[in-house]
Amino acid sequence: MRTRLLYQEDSYIREFEAAVLDVLGSRVVLSATAFHDGTGGVEADSGRIIFGAEEYGAAAAREGDEVVHVLDRQPAFAPGDTVRGVLDWDRRYRKMRLHTAAHIIAAVLYNRHGALVTGGGVTHEYARFDFSIEGDAHAVRRALEEAVLEANEIARRGVEVKIYWLPREEALRIPGVVKLAERLPPGVPALRIVEIPGVDAQADGGPHVRNTREIGEVEIVRIESRGKNRKRLYFTVK
Repeated sequence: MRTRLLYQEDSYIREFEAAVLDVLGSRVVLSATAFHDGTGGVEADSGRIIFGAEEYGAAAAREGDEVVHVLDRQPAFAPGDTVRGVLDWDRRYRKMRLHTAAHIIAAVLYNRHGALVTGGGVTHEYARFDFSIEGDAHAVRRALEEAVLEANEIARRGVEVKIYWLPREEALRIPGVVKLAERLPPGVPALRIVEIPGVDAQADGGPHVRNTREIGEVEIVRIESRGKNRKRLYFTVK
């Protein structure tokens, strides 16, 4: 990948400058970006790309090994020019809060019930996650409700969220570092670890808050059964 992913270094970067590498119609590749591209189940970021007096609405996407910025029209700039990117910060920050909350809930369910995440996603309005958890409807609902209560207790403690990189083999020795039911893609030499000390350490490439207190209050929107041993939890943050 040619684009430096600034959000993996600092999720709070709201504006940045970058060189234009490619322009393909209204699709632009930059040397660096703070726009999350929508991988990992987190909704892609949107915002603006600015060149001189021109402003373009932009949304990020992953296309193969490239992060592409899809503009609202064909730009006036060309490869070699420098542009400024500005995130839609309110939407991004809510996704960060929800994403970190999801890690805590997943950790609680894994530790209490051995539940793995079998699917899900984070938007700026709510998060949706499927868990492999056994039991009758009443027991599963109670387990999910208790997990959210515990997540809120953890959030209120104000735990610092740590982010660092480890070689793949070293990272995989951490118990529960991959809570997705499917395995990690092969050939990834190093993993970005998001650690909430005393709670969870998880391989993850997306943006997060610095402190659990920023999450606010997690509220359940609804719970659905998606089949045997697969329960879906919708939640939001206030």
